[in-house]
Amino acid sequence: MAPTDWFQNAIIYHVLIDRFAGVTSGDRFRPEFLGGNLRAIVEKLPYLEDLGINTLWLSPFCKTSAYHGYHVTDFLNIDHHFGTLDDMKTLISSAHRSGMRIIADFVPNHCSHRHPFFQEAQKDRQSRYVNWFLFNTWPDDYLCFLDVKELPKLNLDYPETRDHIVGAAQYWMSLGFDGFRLDHAIGPTHSFWRYFRREIKKDYPEAVLIGEAWLEGITWQHLKTLQIKHKYLRWMFGVSQEGVQREYYGELDGVLDFQFRNMACTHVAHSRQTACNGKLQQILRQRLGTYPKGYFLATFLDNHDMNRFLYECQNDTEKLKAAARLQFSLNQPPIIYYGTEVGMTHELPVGIGGMHSDLQARQPMIWNRPDCELSVFYKQLIRERKEQTMADTSREIPYV
Repeated sequence: MAPTDWFQNAIIYHVLIDRFAGVTSGDRFRPEFLGGNLRAIVEKLPYLEDLGINTLWLSPFCKTSAYHGYHVTDFLNIDHHFGTLDDMKTLISSAHRSGMRIIADFVPNHCSHRHPFFQEAQKDRQSRYVNWFLFNTWPDDYLCFLDVKELPKLNLDYPETRDHIVGAAQYWMSLGFDGFRLDHAIGPTHSFWRYFRREIKKDYPEAVLIGEAWLEGITWQHLKTLQIKHKYLRWMFGVSQEGVQREYYGELDGVLDFQFRNMACTHVAHSRQTACNGKLQQILRQRLGTYPKGYFLATFLDNHDMNRFLYECQNDTEKLKAAARLQFSLNQPPIIYYGTEVGMTHELPVGIGGMHSDLQARQPMIWNRPDCELSVFYKQLIRERKEQTMADTSREIPYV
């Protein structure tokens, strides 16, 4: 058995820390901290247990200049808005006592322009940190995350930078995390990922490394910031989401299955039919069979960067149920984005590149007015999944 085989049976719940539990104040339609925190998540672990969750995925929690955590200003400390180091230790130990694994969202490709290392690099041409970034013309022309100037791209092939980022990942693993969801995996080089995997797996062989290899919104101009193989040639002839997802085999343990989500939208959310047919399920299973054995493709219907699936369904909960049944029928770890199980939706669409339109999909968890019928459906779906997993496992063990 592989050390990461536990992830095969993971049922993952994805939370945005600032928006899940402990929200106290603020305008939910403005990009500001609303008060969600780690200690409040600890208090909600019984809710996740009751739902049937066995793996919790946390959004980034390092010091940050943005409520969502992806604009990191210090890779080695927790942002005070989210809590303290003791709060994190309590959450990890409490999750483990509850029988849950816990994975962290880790952002290696870039940092906030407010990171002190970048600020020093811009101020002093002789600073040791100049080589930590990719300046075209110092000090104001530099590579960044796509075309977001607030997020300068880290030079992860420079040993000092690379070791700082890997060291930060090792530090968080030492607290007891069970793995990482790796943000914008198509940004760093493949050599970085091979090094990252080797260094993490030395001490934490059970750590699962799942990449976000997503092409949505990518243009020709963005390619200079990406490190997928043969990028310019492939772009001219049609680089595919499927092909990019395959690219990280042997470097990461798997990727988020954006292609599944695309297919679920096309064939379920946007279909005239409410129920999924057996042919679609067969096509999806055959598709998964073309991927290397042991390479995880964690499935999801929605996340913090896109429309909630119920919105895609025009708020038809029967279509959401059909898509969820399809998701849970596949032999890959399913992910539930917080609130999907209680009917969270929104009024306006999330647009790639739209100024703060992603706030539509990042609203505070609706604790006081959930869709109880949908919640019961998800509990039953998870219970059936676990029962099927146990049955499959027992068949694999010969009776002696």
